[in-house]
Amino acid sequence: MIKVLVADNHPIVRKGIKALFKGDTEINVVAKASTTTELFSFMSGNAVDIVLLEMDIPEINGITALRKLKKEYPDVKVIMFSSQAEDVYAVSTLKAGASGYLSKSVETGMIKDAIMKVASGGIFISNELAQRLAFDESTNKPRRFFRRLSTREVEVLKLLSAGKRNKHIAEELNLNEKTVSTYKARLMRKLNVDNLVDLLQQAKALELY
Repeated sequence: MIKVLVADNHPIVRKGIKALFKGDTEINVVAKASTTTELFSFMSGNAVDIVLLEMDIPEINGITALRKLKKEYPDVKVIMFSSQAEDVYAVSTLKAGASGYLSKSVETGMIKDAIMKVASGGIFISNELAQRLAFDESTNKPRRFFRRLSTREVEVLKLLSAGKRNKHIAEELNLNEKTVSTYKARLMRKLNVDNLVDLLQQAKALELY
């Protein structure tokens, strides 16, 4: 039986996934968490095979939570569960240690497909994204350009887009402010802008929100 923890701040999502696998002979949702505090509290004393982790889970951002999970529980597989654009975030989260990226818009049956594939040691992304990554057939230039950004740059840009100041970004990502300023400069150079307003407009154009 595959033990799954659902970490999502929306009650309907937590309850819905729990109900989805009620009576399932292969998957057991052993716990639900609405914050990262609840997530790591449960993990500290209980065995889990897979964490279905919301990208925007409260307290610390999803990629930071993912890194912490992989550092403290390297054998636990993580599937990012998100309403954010797959083209923007899937590659970054996979680089950070995720075993899959699942859109909240998928059919419910695909949730089990993702869990089963990851449990068997595979990587789960949509067929559409897999084809674009393999053959580079995407015609959406802004999103394809976005893949040039590192995982950390994606994190910084997302927090800037959320209105966070350098000091708060540094605290959340465990960096110093000078390093955050360096990342901001890199982002401006890579996205070909010279001020924060234009940088945030680019972020919006890339469906970062």
